[in-house]
Amino acid sequence: MNREQLATTAQAIVANNKGILAADESTATIAKRFASINLESTEQRRRDYREMLFRAEGAGEFIGGAILFDETLRQKAADGTPLVQVMNDAGTIPGIKVDKGAKALAGRPNETVTEGLDGLRERLAEYYDIGARFAKWRGVIDVGQGIPSHYAIRANADALARYAALCQEARIVPIVEPEVLMDGDHDIDRCEEVTQHVLETVFQTLYESGVYLEGILLKPNMVIAGKGAANQASAQEVAERTITLLKRVVPSAVPGIVFLSGGQTEQQATEHLNIMNKGNDLPWAVSYSYGRALQQSALQAWKGNESNVAAAQQAYLHRAKCNSLAAAGQYETSMG
Repeated sequence: MNREQLATTAQAIVANNKGILAADESTATIAKRFASINLESTEQRRRDYREMLFRAEGAGEFIGGAILFDETLRQKAADGTPLVQVMNDAGTIPGIKVDKGAKALAGRPNETVTEGLDGLRERLAEYYDIGARFAKWRGVIDVGQGIPSHYAIRANADALARYAALCQEARIVPIVEPEVLMDGDHDIDRCEEVTQHVLETVFQTLYESGVYLEGILLKPNMVIAGKGAANQASAQEVAERTITLLKRVVPSAVPGIVFLSGGQTEQQATEHLNIMNKGNDLPWAVSYSYGRALQQSALQAWKGNESNVAAAQQAYLHRAKCNSLAAAGQYETSMG
């Protein structure tokens, strides 16, 4: 483990109110995104779409890192330049999704554990050689009748800790992502209860595994009611309860917290982030690691048409700038 390198990389990703572009959609997931604009998903189109985002002029001012899918990390731009080099030239640090997805947890109906530890040490060494300097692993915690169990929470925490330790051994900063899903009809109190249980378990397991906290980034969910809940909390309450909980359980040694947007709209994700940062003196950088909340407008503007690239890049840059302002507590809803 090179502690200095890990800490420097983690800090650089979230420096100056920058955040992360989550462009790590699997082939199946991006096919669904493309289907929404009536576009067939091919390797070239996936390359063209992601290259468009990476080449958006000025994006490096707002985007400190981008998480990639395995295919993208290995691809070359239309002019033959490796996409990793395109990102580095733009000031964006390349990252890689390394988990193999959430699978059914044996003996625990309706609960999952994320797989992908087999062969991970060797894959990380290869990814580092290609140019990845950080990685992502998502543990999924569903909320429902009788779930989550502590066993499922612990199983996912163990996997996250083993992954994080392997990443740091490979000089790669691990993004630790324990996501409490906002599917279901649970209220915000239940989300807070489960999220606290999850984060406490994760950090205990990271400690037991010898993970260097100054060399990680945390990617949690916000404290928010399920999409099917009868009562939805205000943006102010979501932000306040999220920050209160994080202060309770996240060590100050962690350099950055980069939220996932989950099922939130672009505007909701930005507004929540802004309120968290506005007037708060926080021990960590509080920023974003958004997928759809950074890309949705750009995807709709692009529609797979070369003539729409400039407009799509502008839509992407606008969302990136709004979220960077939110990371500084300076976003206004009138900005869109």
